[in-house]
Amino acid sequence: MANQQLFLGIDCGTQGTKALILDAASGQVLGLGAAGHDMISGPNGCREQDTRQWLDAFTQATHQALAAAGVDGQAILGVGVSGQQHGLVLLDDQGQVLRPAKLWCDTETTPENDRLLAHLGGEDGSLERLGVVIAPGYTVSKLLWTREQHPQVFERIASILLPHDFLNYWLTGRHCSEYGDASGTGYFNVRTRQWDVALLQHIDPSGRLQTALPELIDAHQPVGRILPAIAAHLGINPNAVVASGGGDNMMGAIGTGNIQPGVITMSLGSSGTVYAYAAEPAVSPQASVATFCSSSGGWLPLICTMNLTNATGAIRELLELDINAFNALVAQAPIGAEGVCMLPFLNGERVPALPHATGSLLGLTTTNLTRANLCRAVVEGTTFGLRYGLDLLRANGLEAQSIRLIGGGSKSPVWRQIVADIMDTTVICTEQSEAAALGAAIQAAWCHSGAQDSLAELCERCVKLDPASETRPLAEHVAAAQHAYELYRQHVATL
Repeated sequence: MANQQLFLGIDCGTQGTKALILDAASGQVLGLGAAGHDMISGPNGCREQDTRQWLDAFTQATHQALAAAGVDGQAILGVGVSGQQHGLVLLDDQGQVLRPAKLWCDTETTPENDRLLAHLGGEDGSLERLGVVIAPGYTVSKLLWTREQHPQVFERIASILLPHDFLNYWLTGRHCSEYGDASGTGYFNVRTRQWDVALLQHIDPSGRLQTALPELIDAHQPVGRILPAIAAHLGINPNAVVASGGGDNMMGAIGTGNIQPGVITMSLGSSGTVYAYAAEPAVSPQASVATFCSSSGGWLPLICTMNLTNATGAIRELLELDINAFNALVAQAPIGAEGVCMLPFLNGERVPALPHATGSLLGLTTTNLTRANLCRAVVEGTTFGLRYGLDLLRANGLEAQSIRLIGGGSKSPVWRQIVADIMDTTVICTEQSEAAALGAAIQAAWCHSGAQDSLAELCERCVKLDPASETRPLAEHVAAAQHAYELYRQHVATL
């Protein structure tokens, strides 16, 4: 196979790391690998991870993927890394990690975020200044928290990195960041694509944070070549180029071919996301819409809900159901679950903006309290949150003929039908469900070519839709789904 062009895509998520080997010449995915991470959970919503686990999982997943693909690692031309957004990794002047990484799902810094938001002039002030409204999960409040809770650590900060920046640093020895992932820090202006240095000066007037910032690079620029020792450790070509990489949503956009207007990607993972490509930074007046930069040179207006498969998983555990039994019960219940409505805000919620909300079950009667209705209600409730977010994006001018579905939930035909009916839009899955790892590999091919290959051509060749998964909204379902959605909105309004 002399004409193969092999690239390694890595997706370092909350639950684990996935590795994928792509042949960019044929567009085929040749092999996959995976390894898990543990979460360090503490009081007040503390959610952290030991960064050494990421490096071990990266190595393990890469070895697995190479073995599965049956290819020689020396043939790998480039590596792309997708990482969970918003996380904070702090290094000292020796390049050593100072403390566990604080993650996107950590809410311990809510008080610090509230103070920073007040300093920015509230939601409107934050939108005007940064183009996004900072939220507790963003990186900026984690810096203020570190200064106040861990002053000795703060004194030693020499480098501030996001999870994917840290992995790129491990691969290349270079500290840099690209616009997509930087958009989620809360100290980056998405319109001008520059760090907001004054905000960091406000947190620490000594200027320490400003000097610790990584260099910003364009999406099509490589970070550099892999370090020889790391190449040997991973068993790959020491001349491999390391791409700019990006946040998981930015890489998922590339991995679903969402790099031009008209496509909407919806992810049904532990959290839910909806995003689309925009050529201009048309910042929505709605605080819930994050107009992040994309990792393909444009912008990626995005909404994120905190509760999706974590909520369906909680009901499955409660009723002791495996996934097939759960799906069968969902299918048994009618649309609207006979009036049973679940507000699935087990983690608080970002969209709708209810950070302190809890979950609730409403509309229960002696006749409708069944296992099937409970299962249906949790799937509908989480999907209604995504519909609310999609409506916000549509109000900001986004149009789409179809929705590309990714994430664990997308594998369920019954859930796909529910999404199609509630959104009143055709949905289709991509053949490769590991969209972020695929996007990272595609971006690596783009960076390797010196952007000679257009990203659009690469996506055309490497992103395949699964025709068997295509699900159209059914006219008789849409009206019932709309009625159930209006009921959900009324219940949310009472919070």
